[in-house]
Amino acid sequence: MTPTPASRPTRVAVLGAAGRMGAAACAAVEQAEDLELVATIGRDDSLDQVAEAGAEVAIDLTIPSVTAENVRWLVDRGIHAVVGTTGWTDEALEALRSQLAGAPEVGVLIAPNFAIGAVLAMRFAEIAARYYDSAEVIEMHHENKLDAPSGTARHTAAAIARGRAAAGLGPVPDATEHDPEGARGAVIDGIHIHAVRQRGLVAHEVIQFGGVGEQFVLRHDSFDRISFMPGVLLGVREVAAHPGLTVGLDGFMDLG
Repeated sequence: MTPTPASRPTRVAVLGAAGRMGAAACAAVEQAEDLELVATIGRDDSLDQVAEAGAEVAIDLTIPSVTAENVRWLVDRGIHAVVGTTGWTDEALEALRSQLAGAPEVGVLIAPNFAIGAVLAMRFAEIAARYYDSAEVIEMHHENKLDAPSGTARHTAAAIARGRAAAGLGPVPDATEHDPEGARGAVIDGIHIHAVRQRGLVAHEVIQFGGVGEQFVLRHDSFDRISFMPGVLLGVREVAAHPGLTVGLDGFMDLG
């Protein structure tokens, strides 16, 4: 793709525009002077409208069952993608990397969470993990969320695991031998994750660390989807400068 001239806004499309996150993203793009909303795609709309509108970046806020195919379509047409839809498998990510190898100018960001505070919490969790024997994650979302554990929780568990590995820590201590109902939750990268789905919630995460005689807790709460919009706009503005696949908004932030 040719670079966007500084004199005109970047042309942006939103996929999943009819949803609550999609509607918020449309409003955020329309309010940004350096961006232009050129296409809004709903469930029954053709993706051809994205190309016909000349979109340079597409924001995908759809559902897990279609997001991988959407992104494949976008990359085939040289359109950068900023993806907030979770549920990506390792196989789907590897297939995307292979596709992007043949499209070296295209950038794709897949962000488990666009809230700046959530990204910082994940980074802080990786640092804290080096110093505590125990770590667990509790993620809480609205009742309409389709996947569990959340992408944010999975990303957090991976960050904790990296921190523990860097410190040479072994498995998290846990003497549980009998749990037929799965009360201890899912285990991702050796870290227990507990998922709550409850009406009235938006997106919340508690990261608990335990050591001898103390507990350290990191918590992030998104009370409104507007909290995700600064991260969405950051992704839109930066994705063209980061060809290939970036997983996590932290890849576009200077967090050390």
